[in-house]
Amino acid sequence: MTPDALAAIHKSAFSETGRGWSADELADYLTETHTHLITSPQGFALLRVIADQAELLTIAVHPDAQSRGEGRKLMDDVLKTARQHNADALFLEVAQDNQAARALYHSCGFDRAAFRKNYYKRAGRDAVSALVLRKTLR
Repeated sequence: MTPDALAAIHKSAFSETGRGWSADELADYLTETHTHLITSPQGFALLRVIADQAELLTIAVHPDAQSRGEGRKLMDDVLKTARQHNADALFLEVAQDNQAARALYHSCGFDRAAFRKNYYKRAGRDAVSALVLRKTLR
């Protein structure tokens, strides 16, 4: 998938926030040695693994494919990739109001590790706090 295609998916998946990642931002991530791109027909995830820790940078599924198991499939592949690269733990951030993502992460065994008040800025709305979640992999 090209950075432009990734950006289009990200923009559509995060349209309510008004802040999808640009093709240039995504291209920059893809040049990083420790970053892994995991794709599906209508979604993708970016994972960074350094030493024994992994971080899910983003996961995005086009709205037409949401609630059809595509996000779960991507998460399964993220977990597999993190384990293959010897990560002991996987961290991610999620907007407190993103109930669908929080349900997915909960079903994958993530636990709350931290809280970031008013972390996500929203155009024309109040900022939303972020939950930092962690899953032990080993």
